[in-house]
Amino acid sequence: MPLATARIAAVKAFREASRSPPTNAIAITPTRFHVENMPEAQYLAIPKTSSERRLYIPIGFEQPSTLAGDALMLVRDATPYHFGVLTSLMHMAWTRAVCGRLKSDYRYSAGIVYNNFPWPDEVPAHQASVTAAAEAVLAARAEYPDETLGNLYDPNLMPAPLARAHRTLDRAVDAAYRRVPFTTETERLSFLFERYQVLVAPLAPTPRARRARRPPRSSTG
Repeated sequence: MPLATARIAAVKAFREASRSPPTNAIAITPTRFHVENMPEAQYLAIPKTSSERRLYIPIGFEQPSTLAGDALMLVRDATPYHFGVLTSLMHMAWTRAVCGRLKSDYRYSAGIVYNNFPWPDEVPAHQASVTAAAEAVLAARAEYPDETLGNLYDPNLMPAPLARAHRTLDRAVDAAYRRVPFTTETERLSFLFERYQVLVAPLAPTPRARRARRPPRSSTG
């Protein structure tokens, strides 16, 4: 396989000539990728960068046969329930408020966005409702097998059945947080940040009690 052999030799030479020490270190294995994300089971893929024009970041499930590059965040052991919450207006409101930006596009991260997101309480009835609505979103996507997620989530091109499925999912996720529906993104953010403060309060360090100072000794002339 002369073409494959030539490509491997070119990768090795490129890595050896790099000014990056980590790249130099992997020159010894030119047939391996620099970044290898290879889950052994189905996983949820979240793009690190997504257009600010989108109402929802297009995320989806992938099989282990699909090699994920370093432009994706991977959520292992994710269920349709997790997919449903993460692709809801609640999570998008949080993302828009706390994520970084690449120019003006969303820059998703594990440390700032995902790990700090205040999930709803684990109520079986709510989880079942979100799961059913999430599966309906996935079914609506499946009706367009020739379309990319980028096209399906373009605000000008999203098919009506998919938009309706997302609205149903949004209502299910909202109900998992509280009974009264949310009407604005500001209202969602206010609720999420209040919930975040409650969740992290037990993790705050306990302030040390200050010792009382002794009164100064009186001096005599």
